[in-house]
Amino acid sequence: MPKRAFAATRSVTADQIERRWYVVDAEDLVLGRLATRIAMILRGKHKPSFTPHTDTGDHVIVVNAEKVVLTGRKREQKIYYRHTGHIGHVRSITADKLLASAHSDRVLRSAVRGMLPKNSLGREMLSKLRVYAGPEHPHASQQPEVLTVG
Repeated sequence: MPKRAFAATRSVTADQIERRWYVVDAEDLVLGRLATRIAMILRGKHKPSFTPHTDTGDHVIVVNAEKVVLTGRKREQKIYYRHTGHIGHVRSITADKLLASAHSDRVLRSAVRGMLPKNSLGREMLSKLRVYAGPEHPHASQQPEVLTVG
């Protein structure tokens, strides 16, 4: 029986990673579908050099986050919880009120965070996400590429 030559599995190291910058306009995009695409890019699964135990993802800038669309009755029924740090002080707010407030970026940030790994690697990936409620962002010097979603 002839011996087979197997190709070794390649793992990318931190010095071999090339990070790119993408900008996404979230206006009139469905929240969940947008969040899955962003999470995939932050994780690096769109690259052929994807390594599960290394942060190989790219940076993502999201503009117009306050204009994201929630399907069904989620705008009135979906509730976001946060804890103040004091005993018994759990605050809740609906998605509609949160999108209308000054913290409208938390809706998209929460959806993406839920799709990333729940460990230090996931927190590192989430730090490459920048979400802005309006159409302006201060990252023009990084020359981000426009990412079309949907």
